[in-house]
Amino acid sequence: MAQQGRTSFEHQIRSQPAELERLLTAPHTREQVHAAAEGLHRVRRIWVVGTGSSQHVAHLGAAMLQDAGRSAHAVSSMQFVRNAPIVGPHDGVVIVTHSGESAYAMAARALAFTAGLQTITITRRGTALNDVIETVDKETSETHSVAYTTGLYAMALLAAEMGADAITPDALAAVPGAVSAALTDTGTQAVPAPGRALVFVGAGPSAITAHEGAVKVREAAHILGEGYDAEYLLHGSGELLGSSDHLVALTSPDEDGLVEGVARAAERAGVGVTRVTEPSPLPTLLGQIPYAARLQVLALRLALSKRRDPDTVAVGPWADPGLWAIGAPRSG
Repeated sequence: MAQQGRTSFEHQIRSQPAELERLLTAPHTREQVHAAAEGLHRVRRIWVVGTGSSQHVAHLGAAMLQDAGRSAHAVSSMQFVRNAPIVGPHDGVVIVTHSGESAYAMAARALAFTAGLQTITITRRGTALNDVIETVDKETSETHSVAYTTGLYAMALLAAEMGADAITPDALAAVPGAVSAALTDTGTQAVPAPGRALVFVGAGPSAITAHEGAVKVREAAHILGEGYDAEYLLHGSGELLGSSDHLVALTSPDEDGLVEGVARAAERAGVGVTRVTEPSPLPTLLGQIPYAARLQVLALRLALSKRRDPDTVAVGPWADPGLWAIGAPRSG
């Protein structure tokens, strides 16, 4: 691990146990979660909407709401705005946006409000938006870490309030400690910087974390990262991997052994493989929070080894404000 505090990304990674504990115990957060649950209890279906890493939160959050017996579906912000699903007047929408500024996420929120739908926004502190569950202050690193894990934790708190079976008070209380343990011993120390691509693979909820790990590596270290569901990788993508690539197999969970099977096939094909487990006794969905923290530390280490600034992601033409504003709701 690099010297503490060298980058904002590292500072925010290390802040996660304390921020998660704060969300769990803060009366203001409990009030926001209760109000959100009260509103969503009246709806028929729930659409969970986000962009990028926030879309990963949306997918895992929808699964948490399904554990509460609700009909919940995750869609990207752009899909919701431009190719909207068939949304009825009795549906509700949860918008996930780390920054409170993402163009299509804010357009999705505006569209839902205009349609009169019950709309909740999970976002950073200080946005002045109504009907929110606030997470943390706006991150000073463009590679999001604490906003991701606290956004996912906020979804868990909401699902628990709505009756999720697996997300018990004891399980929620164990999350900050599990994240602290993950940051102390990540299990990723042996993962090298690849010659070509770093490929993450998982099954079930861990497949979403595989995608999140790939995003973090791309953003922080500017390394080609790819995330896969094990079954999807097996169907045509694995054959493209070679000795210049490295596979990170997220083996928790792996009930039918497909992730391990993919890892062994990769090894036989000459691909380097590192298996990373999440040993905490958390339910699988909650376990994705410390799992993600492990991969954040990996992204930080690779960034520093390449002398990349993990706090600045978009540069040159990719930082054009006009590009990032496309899809934003129109004012007036």
